[in-house]
Amino acid sequence: MAAARSALASAGRALNVAVSLVVFALLDALELLLCVAYKVADYVAEGAWRPCYCSSSAMAASGNSKIVVSERGGSKVVSLLSSTKLHLEDISDTLYTRPSVLAAAAASSSSSSASFRRRENNVSAAGKVTVHSAIVQILRGKDGAGDGEPYKPYPSPRWSDCHCANCNPADSDRLFVHVQPPQGGGVVEEDVLFIHGFISSSGFWTETVLPHVSRRRRLLAVDLLGFGRSPKPADSLYTLREHVEMIERSVIQRHGVGSFHIVAHSLGSILALALAAKYPAAVRSITLVSPPYFPPPAPGETGEVAAWGSSQRVLRAVAPRRVWPAIAFGASVACWYEHLSRTVSIVLCKHHRLWELAFRVFTLYRVRTYLMDGFFCHTHIASWHTLHNIICGSASKIDQCLEVVRDQLTCGVTIYHGGDDELLPVSCSYAVQSRIPRAVVKVVDGRDHVTIVVRRQKELARELEEIWDTKRP
Repeated sequence: MAAARSALASAGRALNVAVSLVVFALLDALELLLCVAYKVADYVAEGAWRPCYCSSSAMAASGNSKIVVSERGGSKVVSLLSSTKLHLEDISDTLYTRPSVLAAAAASSSSSSASFRRRENNVSAAGKVTVHSAIVQILRGKDGAGDGEPYKPYPSPRWSDCHCANCNPADSDRLFVHVQPPQGGGVVEEDVLFIHGFISSSGFWTETVLPHVSRRRRLLAVDLLGFGRSPKPADSLYTLREHVEMIERSVIQRHGVGSFHIVAHSLGSILALALAAKYPAAVRSITLVSPPYFPPPAPGETGEVAAWGSSQRVLRAVAPRRVWPAIAFGASVACWYEHLSRTVSIVLCKHHRLWELAFRVFTLYRVRTYLMDGFFCHTHIASWHTLHNIICGSASKIDQCLEVVRDQLTCGVTIYHGGDDELLPVSCSYAVQSRIPRAVVKVVDGRDHVTIVVRRQKELARELEEIWDTKRP
């Protein structure tokens, strides 16, 4: 009986691989067609040809360019002459290095696969670093210059984005922050910062956990840059640095936050660790829910996975290009296909008010739509760059942040993970614990990536207050 089940499981995996190869090969072809269609549409709507990441176009930076690539202590820096600086290491190579399934299969079976992977990491045999033309275009727009050539900056919002007031707030310099003050307007003794995950919003917390927390602390839930009711600049690369700086300016500085607890879900866990590493003396506790952490290979480990760079390993772990399970298929489409994901964004996000109204009417206004609000209220540029530059591109930075939390912070670290999470395996949380031995991992059976919070909000609120009340040296 066991042998029969094992054989069926093996056959199922083989079928999944075969069907996935066909499906994603067709999606590769569709992506090429959409690439041409959007170049024409952008030119008609915005009067300029816009580079995209699916091309192999790259620009080697030189001293005669507006952008100069230099080496400083081993870190690569892209500098604009206006003194604006952007670290090249903040930009994930997965933005512009996503081989088709057929190319990847050929490379993995080729004797030249090592050199292929070097090209994918955008580093030549001589170690020369290049900057992709789409990144150059955005940086030139931020600098407001075009090297003497006519230049049309990205309009914000773009033609393919929603133009409603919620998606385009008047205050473009600060994030939207929901503030729940202590009951009775008393003196704020402690603050708690809630950070949502990918394609979500502050509603993920304000509609679930916050109503069940006693009003003894000030609770602040933020809409991240590019999501919810926060600004969605078209000239942003949505790097870890930009996200953290906006949280600092909009929450910590604006609201005078001193010591604070952090609660973060999924992608927000990366930002939480970055904030904790930057403010080690101010953080009172860290609670991570389903953190997307994929540790580097062990020393001496060999094989194809070990050969990839950190960002490429995370890309393949989060988006394995499989049609099953369904959540893996959705993540794969979002990660691997720039133009296909833009099409989804146009259909859902640009017309989110219509979808929200239809859903309310269909359910006779009996179902709350806060999850839909978060899922629909973002732009393609925001989701695409955040996905690659934070989840994929910040893999090495998470290791540094974890070291700071382990060595310089004394606060408690609690990690929740759904036992049925098909997007991020439970091993991600245990990997965090391996880097921070004092961290406590709590696996909740029967809960997935979303229901780890949404269907147990009262219980989670009670557990969070117990964490906040714990006194540590």
